[in-house]
Amino acid sequence: MRILIVEDEFTSRKLLTALLSDFGECDTASDGVECVDIFRHALDEGRPYDLLCMDIMMPNKDGHQALKEIRGIESKLGIPASREAKVIMVTALNDPKTVVKAYYKGGAAAYLPKPIEVDSLHAILKDLELID
Repeated sequence: MRILIVEDEFTSRKLLTALLSDFGECDTASDGVECVDIFRHALDEGRPYDLLCMDIMMPNKDGHQALKEIRGIESKLGIPASREAKVIMVTALNDPKTVVKAYYKGGAAAYLPKPIEVDSLHAILKDLELID
């Protein structure tokens, strides 16, 4: 599995990398602009990401904006919804508006609140059928 971790906070980026590296190759981005560039490059190389773990609140381009661009890129390339990258939105914001925006407007597959709990992350990965 190819994983892109998008997090502006160094400690959270390292934690997610440590938690996910057992499941596949992890790359990182520190903001939404870098995320979209890396994501597009991976598609151009024919090595798309299976999973994106993306913070919502980031500088330059937030997670909602980055996800909207990513879904636009996938759509433009004719990638069917069943083959889109799975996206887990990660955030300290645990209000209903943020969750609704991530799921229904952005096309996220799951939402993971901070602080990140290992069991919750693993449960989401299982629900998304990314791990057994």
